[in-house]
Amino acid sequence: MAEAKPILAITMGDPTGIGPETMVSALNDERVYQVCEPLVVGRPRVMQRAVDLLKLPMEVRCIEKTEEALGASRRVLCCLPTGSEDADDLIPAQIDARGGQAAYDCLVKATRLVQENAAAGIVTAPLHKVALHEAGHRWPGHTELLAELCGVDQFAMMLYLPPGGKNRGGPAGLGVIHVTLHMALREVFEHLTVEAVCEKIELAQQSFSRIRAALRLPREPKIGVAALNPHGGEGGLFGDEEERIIAPAVRWAQRQGWHVEGPYPTDTLMYRAANGEFDAVVAMYHDQGHIALKLLDMFEAVNITLGLPIVRTSVAHGTAFDLAWTGRAKSGGMVQAILTAARLVRRV
Repeated sequence: MAEAKPILAITMGDPTGIGPETMVSALNDERVYQVCEPLVVGRPRVMQRAVDLLKLPMEVRCIEKTEEALGASRRVLCCLPTGSEDADDLIPAQIDARGGQAAYDCLVKATRLVQENAAAGIVTAPLHKVALHEAGHRWPGHTELLAELCGVDQFAMMLYLPPGGKNRGGPAGLGVIHVTLHMALREVFEHLTVEAVCEKIELAQQSFSRIRAALRLPREPKIGVAALNPHGGEGGLFGDEEERIIAPAVRWAQRQGWHVEGPYPTDTLMYRAANGEFDAVVAMYHDQGHIALKLLDMFEAVNITLGLPIVRTSVAHGTAFDLAWTGRAKSGGMVQAILTAARLVRRV
């Protein structure tokens, strides 16, 4: 008997950005229906506008229960109406609190569906952080909000390139996990501790053990840990965080029996990882990891939230107001986010 395909709740994101059009374009890809039953959580009118924009032969069908999405095809987009109709006709590419509220409502609803076992995992379209704040929700982004909804305090963002193609790591792909995330650069130093680095190494170990198992690979991942300072601190000439903070965390991980190396300067570490020497890189701050991985393949990268009791993936880009509602947004990242979520939910 064939294994049942999981229901994935796909959130609309901010309706003023590129989320809706990337979603409907991705849901026109037959690969999606081979691995999951997609369900859009959002505003049906917004979805219809996106379908019309891209001139797709697709019917937007409102449903009340997730099981009504079973058996749908790329000719039928099943949408669970969520949020206020105030979000239906917002001006594209403009920050609007109503768009922030819509993105929030959709994320909360999708999370609850998984917690109630009505869906197997969630995939999120991008929200706009300023619009989220203007709607009265003070989280820095999806990652921190999801951690709050799920009641966890040990979590991380991982940017992930699925395997296949040049500079995508080895057979398990390539991931970058961030020790510090959405904060000003000057705040990184007070949040960088031995304990924080150990925590993110452990999450990297757990996540790639799961990914390798899903791909039927030997489970032991290889993890490279980035230095903070240029040249790895150059023996203390350019900073001592490597010796005081990062190296002790690496030694702790090695005592657990894990294949962990570092700290290495990021410029050489990312080159080695892209060529398959490491499954995952633990970066010390947001742009250290984001820039390096997005240069390898921004539009196929997937954002995975680690440490949650549920599976959540997303595109690795934002609302892209310069492209929003022009029909020019690329959907490759959304397709990969859906395929990756479907792979992970089978190994929860």
